This record gives sequence, structure tokens and C-alpha cells, in this order.
Amino acid sequence: MSLRINSNIAAMNAYRNLSVNDKQMAGSLEKLSSGLRINRAADDAAGLSISQGLTSQIGGLKVAARNAQDGVNVVQTADGALNESAEILQRMRDLAVQASNGGSQDTNARAAAQTEFGQLQKELDRIAKTTSFGGQKLLDTAGTAYNGTFQVGANNTADDQIQVNLDATVFGSSGGTKSSYTVSGGTYDSATLDTKTITATQGATTATVTLATPADLDAVVSQLNADATFSGGFTASKDGGELKIESKTNGTGAVTLTGTSGLTGAGTNGTAGATGFDSAGLGVGTTVKVDTTANAQSAIDSIDSAIKGLSTARAQLGAYQNRFEHTINNINVQVENLSASKSNITDTDMAQEMVKFTRSQILSQAGTAMLAQANQAPQNVLQLLR
Repeated sequence: MSLRINSNIAAMNAYRNLSVNDKQMAGSLEKLSSGLRINRAADDAAGLSISQGLTSQIGGLKVAARNAQDGVNVVQTADGALNESAEILQRMRDLAVQASNGGSQDTNARAAAQTEFGQLQKELDRIAKTTSFGGQKLLDTAGTAYNGTFQVGANNTADDQIQVNLDATVFGSSGGTKSSYTVSGGTYDSATLDTKTITATQGATTATVTLATPADLDAVVSQLNADATFSGGFTASKDGGELKIESKTNGTGAVTLTGTSGLTGAGTNGTAGATGFDSAGLGVGTTVKVDTTANAQSAIDSIDSAIKGLSTARAQLGAYQNRFEHTINNINVQVENLSASKSNITDTDMAQEMVKFTRSQILSQAGTAMLAQANQAPQNVLQLLR
């Protein structure tokens, strides 16, 4: 056994191992105290990059869930107002039915009914004008509709957004009639209409269909309605044994038909109707009265149309609300799963890290003791010098 004092290899080896163990113990202490496996980029560069992306996505989805909840609140606010409008319309209908009873209602009774009827019309107008959310008007009045875009995803794409349009015309609550065209005096066998191209036009909507050997009128109707472009703007049907083409939207201007090879017919103009959720937009404006028996009877039909339109609008609002609620549920599931993935990458496994810390701690204590022993070994040289 050689004894050297300038280079104590045993002490150097013990010191090196002690330094490694101390560094491992310090790393374990940091992870155990922070709860994070990655405290700096050097701990796991790839894992840090992935976790930062997940953090951004999770944060965005949490905000998106709040945005979707705002959408629910907007829709509920509008629906609450329309619910009260529906109650008003029901009361107006009661008054109209009462005033229609010419056998018992005198002039004074009808005047009293008309007074209340007029006040209810004004309240419909007030509700439509004042219903708002966050300073934005919700109910369509005089053609000014609420149209909001809700960011319900973490990214900037159309699929991460929901458009809420509270335009009365979109809901179909504004009444009006559809334009149409009815062919008359025609035969509908294959010899007459085979390979014939029919073009239907109404306003800015145009659809062209080439027929293929239709055996009868039913086949003509089926081929027209099966065409995607045609069915997007028009509906074909049998009308008293004749072919009828009707537009799908309310609007002025008759449907025109070309390419029918001599088949003649007539178009009927539709009406766009008023727009809005106020009394005029619902078709029960100031011209609708209950001051006479005839007016009251006419008012019943107008109010029935308004109630039907308002019910359609509320059904659409309910559909919006259900969509938002499903969106929120889906976002919450995504946040949960993404958080679990991020946790697997960044969070400390406390039990596993405690095992590492205990091992490092024991090795550090043992290394300290062995370093002391290694430093003591050169003292044996003194025995040789005596």
C-alpha cells in the first residue's frame, strides 16, 4: 500500500461523490418544496415546451368557458324579456276576444278595453327598446338587431366562435308571406319535360334544375326538391294537380319560372312583413285595435300570428342556450384532460421524489463520513517519520 500526501485520491473520490449526492439532494428538495418536476428549462427542455403550450390552451379554454356562460346569460336575458312579451300578447288576445262579443259589449266597455290594449302595445315597445346586456340592446327594434360573436375556444378560428343573431327576421317572427309560381295547363310526362331545364328566380335567389325522364308530376316534384341548390331557396309541390314553386323566405317580388317549354302560369307576390320585437314588428302595432267588434275580431288573427312568431323566436333562443351549455360542458372536459396531461409532465411525483431524496440524503451523510476517513488516512505517514 502506497502512502501519498500531495494527492489524496481517496479523498478526491469521496468529495466527487459527495458533491454529486449533494446536488441530487438539493434538486429533490427543490422539487419537493415547489411541487414541480420542471423548475427551469434545464430540468426538461422538451417537457417545458410542451407544458407551455398546454398552459396556454388550458388558460384560453377557461376564459372561453366564461365567454360561453356570458352567451347563456345573454340568451336568458332576451328570453326573459320575450317571455313577458308573450304574457302581454296573451292579455291582448283576451281583450280582443272580449271586445269581439258584440252582443254584450257597449261603447264604454270597448273603450276601456282599447285603453288597456294601447298601454300593452306601448309596453311591448318599451321592453323591446330597453332590454340590454352589458350596454348592448338585445331585442330587434326598427331593424337594429343584436349580432354578437362569442369566443368559445382557445384558438382564433371560426370553429372556436359562436354567432348569436337575435334578428327578428332570422327567427321568422315578423310575419309576411312567401312568393310563389304555379304552372297551369301543363302535362308532366317524360316526353314533355325530359331533359328540360327549369330555372326558378325570386329576388337574389336563383336555382336551375335539369329534369331526367319524369314520369309524372310527382316525379317532377321529387327531382326538384332533391336538388340541393333548389331546395336551399325553393319548395316544389302539387297544387290542385299543377306544379307550384314557392320561395322559402318571406319577401316581395313573385317567383319567376323559365325553361318550362310553353307551360304557362302565374306568380304571386309575397310580403316581407315588419321586423322587430316591438308591437309594430310583431304585427300588433297601433293600427291593431279593439275599439269595434270588427277590429277586435281582426286583432285576434294578428295577435295569434304574433304569438306564433314570438314562440318561434323563443324556441331559437332555447336552441342557442342548449348549444352554449353543451359547449361549456365540452370545454370543462377538455380543461380536465389537458390539465391531467400537463400535470404528468410538470408536477412532482411526491412519493417517487421522496424516495430519491432519502437515498441522496443517506449517500450524502455516508459521503461526508467517508471524506473524513479519507482525509485521516495521510496521518499514517507521521508514523513513518518518528
